[in-house]
Amino acid sequence: MSVLTITKSNFKAEVADSDIPVLLDFWAEWCGPCRMLSPVIDQVADELADIKVGKINVDQEQDLASQFQVMSIPTLVLMKN
Repeated sequence: MSVLTITKSNFKAEVADSDIPVLLDFWAEWCGPCRMLSPVIDQVADELADIKVGKINVDQEQDLASQFQVMSIPTLVLMKN
């Protein structure tokens, strides 16, 4: 499964209403550690068909970052049920 881009508009459908666990990666383009982690996140998405993997750009989706109290990036959150 490919990595999804999660936004405020698709969060409910892709994450909140998901029947399978969702791994969320909070990141930003300017973040060096985020860029280093990105290939690993892509590999997880390719290898594990029983979870969804989504990336949330904290610069573009500040409301979601605030909702999850993201204070530093990269931050990974696993949502289940």
